[in-house]
Amino acid sequence: MELREMESSDKEEVKDLVQKSLKSLGFDKPGTAYFDPELNDLYTFYNKQLNGQYWVVEYEGKIVGGVGIAPFKDAICELQKLYVDEAFHGYGLARQLMDKALAFASNHYEACYLETHSDLAAACILYDKYEFELLDKPLEGSPHSAMDKWYLKKV
Repeated sequence: MELREMESSDKEEVKDLVQKSLKSLGFDKPGTAYFDPELNDLYTFYNKQLNGQYWVVEYEGKIVGGVGIAPFKDAICELQKLYVDEAFHGYGLARQLMDKALAFASNHYEACYLETHSDLAAACILYDKYEFELLDKPLEGSPHSAMDKWYLKKV
């Protein structure tokens, strides 16, 4: 398995990974990343961001995981679109992706924000392990109205 920066040729596979993951969890609805307009070309989206990046995990020529960091506001970034193909759960890929993203964030930002849903228990456990602080409400400017958990971590 190779953890690397996303390339332009990965954009369709990454979109497919994100949408399949969300659909399998019942989150293929408005207010989630499923309908983010940038999902059609995440490569261009992240490459236009100052201090933004998206990484993928590739296995035998197939994208099986990914995560992004993008500026949110002030000195805060947002951890975005952390997904691992269901067939690859349990291999520590989410942890590898988090390590990569947070290391990058620590070089460019003071804190990292993320949004998730209480129904995504495995994600919430992961964020707790990384010592993200659970917030009472989303930070101003959040576009994902279907989410009900918001976290922040100093990096």
